[in-house]
Amino acid sequence: MWLPTQKLPMKINQNVRHFAAKQALTTPGIGSVVNYGLVKLHTRVFTGKADPAHAEERETHLDGFFDATMDAYVAALEAGFTEAEAREITHIQANFDFYNHGWTEMMEFPGDELDAHYDRYREFFSHYGVTIADPLGSFAPAGGVPEAPSTPEKLDDPEHPSAKGGFADDVYVEGPDGEVLIGGHDEPDDVDLTDAPGVSSDDVDD
Repeated sequence: MWLPTQKLPMKINQNVRHFAAKQALTTPGIGSVVNYGLVKLHTRVFTGKADPAHAEERETHLDGFFDATMDAYVAALEAGFTEAEAREITHIQANFDFYNHGWTEMMEFPGDELDAHYDRYREFFSHYGVTIADPLGSFAPAGGVPEAPSTPEKLDDPEHPSAKGGFADDVYVEGPDGEVLIGGHDEPDDVDLTDAPGVSSDDVDD
């Protein structure tokens, strides 16, 4: 049985770009632009963590998967979760997917803590049919996401070089100055949408 005192090794970053992306995703005329930018950003980051021998073959799958998690992110915000919590939800979904494919080198927490992370957002995940075995649930596109080769043999003796340990049962956020806060930073009063990935001044009305 999982107890709250167990350590959950995942820490996310948070800076002005994340708050800009949050607002831009729900801004008419800009949402699709930042959605594309965020998808490509996440694919680039996680293929950078992948075994170089398999990184390229995972790109299309990751593009499709991360595109679907953008809907989960917005749904979490609409459900009242903070920016940090909503983004952590999508990271947990991604780690479920990585585990299912045996992509252990890309995981942000070890496989034996999948259930603990699921339990933290169980109500949200259950509402949308998200499970460890089905990380997207009802957020999955009608045609699914492109497949990519698995490496199940890595589950026998997993290595997690990308996991960050020593964080308790809460949202731990590291800011641009290296300060770690529980729950994340307060949203700035004035957010510049051009700080969001993929958005330029030409995309924003004066």
